[in-house]
Amino acid sequence: MDPTHRGPEVFGHDNDGYGEDTGRRRPRDPLSTDFGQQLQQQARIVQLFPGDFLLTVNPVDGSEVELCPPGEQPAAPARRTSAERTDRERAAAPPVPPGPPSPQLPLLERAEELERVVRLLARGRSVRLTGPAGSGRTALLNAVAADCADLAPDGVVRLSGHKRTATDVLYGLYEAVFDAPLLRPDRAALLEVIRGIGAVVVLDDLEFGGSALEELLDATPECAFLFAVTPVIAAPTADSHLEEVFLAGLGRSAAVDLLEQVVERPLTEDEANWAGDLWFESEGLPLRFVQAGALLRQRDMLRTDPTAYDEHGYFDGRPVDDSFDAFGQDADGRDVPLPSLGEGAAPAALLASRLSEPARDTLHFAVALGGEVPHQAHLPALVGDTHADAALGELAGCGLLSPAGSRYRLAAGVLAQLEAAGYGEDAADRASTAAQHYAWWAGHPSVTPARAVAEADAIVAAMNQLVPGDGAGQASAAVLLARSAAPAFAAGLHWGGWERALRLGQEAARITGEVAEEAYFHHELGVLALCTGNLDRARAELEASIGMRGALADKSGAVAGRRALALVADRSGGPVLGGRTPPGEEAPAARYEESARSLAVIPVTGPMAVPRTSEDETALISRVAPAAGTGASGGRKAALLGGARRNLVAAGAGVLLAGVLGTVVTLGMTSSSDAQDGGSVTTEQSADEDSIDGGFPADEPTDATAPGKASSSGSPSSPGPSGSQITPSGSGAPSTDDSSAPGDSPSDKPSSHKPTKSSSPSKSPTPPKSPTPTPSSSSSESDSPDPSDSASETPPTEPGSSDSASGPAPSSAASSPTVATVV
Repeated sequence: MDPTHRGPEVFGHDNDGYGEDTGRRRPRDPLSTDFGQQLQQQARIVQLFPGDFLLTVNPVDGSEVELCPPGEQPAAPARRTSAERTDRERAAAPPVPPGPPSPQLPLLERAEELERVVRLLARGRSVRLTGPAGSGRTALLNAVAADCADLAPDGVVRLSGHKRTATDVLYGLYEAVFDAPLLRPDRAALLEVIRGIGAVVVLDDLEFGGSALEELLDATPECAFLFAVTPVIAAPTADSHLEEVFLAGLGRSAAVDLLEQVVERPLTEDEANWAGDLWFESEGLPLRFVQAGALLRQRDMLRTDPTAYDEHGYFDGRPVDDSFDAFGQDADGRDVPLPSLGEGAAPAALLASRLSEPARDTLHFAVALGGEVPHQAHLPALVGDTHADAALGELAGCGLLSPAGSRYRLAAGVLAQLEAAGYGEDAADRASTAAQHYAWWAGHPSVTPARAVAEADAIVAAMNQLVPGDGAGQASAAVLLARSAAPAFAAGLHWGGWERALRLGQEAARITGEVAEEAYFHHELGVLALCTGNLDRARAELEASIGMRGALADKSGAVAGRRALALVADRSGGPVLGGRTPPGEEAPAARYEESARSLAVIPVTGPMAVPRTSEDETALISRVAPAAGTGASGGRKAALLGGARRNLVAAGAGVLLAGVLGTVVTLGMTSSSDAQDGGSVTTEQSADEDSIDGGFPADEPTDATAPGKASSSGSPSSPGPSGSQITPSGSGAPSTDDSSAPGDSPSDKPSSHKPTKSSSPSKSPTPPKSPTPTPSSSSSESDSPDPSDSASETPPTEPGSSDSASGPAPSSAASSPTVATVV
């Protein structure tokens, strides 16, 4: 340290600015950005392993799928321990509502049903518990799960069937038993894995039956199920081995006891009589007595503090009864009257009127979302009150909510009662507000896919409310929400919600006319169908996406779609239709300049060979579909071999093209050098001084020229680069002819090779009548030439020329040869 200038001088640091008073402190990093300032956010890119694919979920450019490269396959899923299953079940439970804890209600008149269900599950039998909404099915399931904790090796698995299909339930069971956060096995691998699961599966709010239920049972032979359904759900098949247990309402004495447990005091005589009438009206459903107990608690509060609900506007808009004053008492000092029997049977509107303003706003949002209640963390932003999260405790204490998986929703019958009371008049505006909030929240990088999946039902419900697009901007808000939430659902492996969000987003984009967004949703639906094994749907969706992106000149998106379409063709075993361009789409830019040609699909059944095509066709070599009966492993091997074979064909085509181009260039250079060589014989005939008056020899016909073989234009023929004769056609384009006419001799026809000692040019314009064949002659002048002699006496060619037995060689540099390009 320097004694004069105290500062950091270690490791070469100087002390510039150390100890100087700048007049203000260095500002701290802001915990949150100011409103109006948008910082660049990183996209949440997740790689998943569905089956043997590698799926890259990109929220910006769209998902990309490819075969998983060797060495990148994830590890085999590990089975969860008992402690891990307990922690996961605790995390998946609905959050505890804020506020004072609600009283723990006993399970009344359910001992017989509980004992029977536990006994059947212990024997390995599956049970279907049927009861009306509000009969206490969830409470009975909780008691059964506590008694069956040690029956199966994999313990008890709690699942929710609310808006879930049989496939969703199977994958939910797999995720509950095995720890595989990024792995989603295909259908065959899933069925193989879950066959070894031995657990007691408690499934609440099941929404399917019939053949789908039998499929679920057949896939899990080592599991014992307890299904909780309502009577409106389809019954199982006739040959099903399910045990049926029916759950009825409570008796009158048990209903009165439950009401006393909720109120936490004995009932008066008037209240007991009122409870008896309510029991007859509600058929003893426990939910109605829980809500009736909330009404009695509110009445007790009014009796204690008559102004308790004045701030909530309870008396605003209600008819004034002259027999009661503002304190709820008449002239004789009687208490607040009991609710009517109708209000006791449908108490939602009366209970909501005595709640706080944030609680009533929460009910408005729940009605707009079809009964789905947003998580308590979203209520302050939606309602506009920092203490709105406490509204969830008020609603749960009044019996207006019921748990559904890891969330809450309106209890049975509450949605219809609130809609009748006018809570659904502003449903479109509330849904639009919720959609805008969820679109910002789901697309934020700090939000994990698991949190987005927990809000999937509310997000999809908001899109369902907006997709018809009756109001201004509603469909656009649905497009934005689907664009933000769909990648989060895909990354969270909630592919049922992913598909619903994509379907709704695609419909909203079609309504608003956003072609780019519609193409994105089609592409994502195609990728989803490919990963789930639905190849026909994948092909249709991807072709639609490629066509739209081609019309928009989106080359990168079209290339991604073609890659996925190639995987569909490989997986289906058909030809790779990579060059198939839908209407309105531009052809992709090639890596080298080439003329536009059509594609001819040529299946390869034997050794690799390049077929002969016409000038306007290009050969496309593809593999033939594998024979029937090939297994999954054989399909994968065939796909790998097919990719390697195409690479070999492409490399061979490149070598062949390079060789042909090199030959053409060599021929052109040879013909140019022959034309410039002074000792070579040209087509120009020299004029003799003695025969100028008689005309040029070209003007006089010769005896060697047959009348039928004379040129139509009268111009002399010229030799080609390889010694073949080129005769100008009537259109001015040169044509080649390798065969010599009978009666013609090489002395009459100019040759492209240099003259030898035995062949000297003749100065006479007229050949002799009886010429003697020379060694350079290719045929005799007799009227009946010998074909063998004509074939054997071929003029020598230059070293640079090439003879082809299959066809004539290129005639000149101007006429380029027809080369079949192999793709």
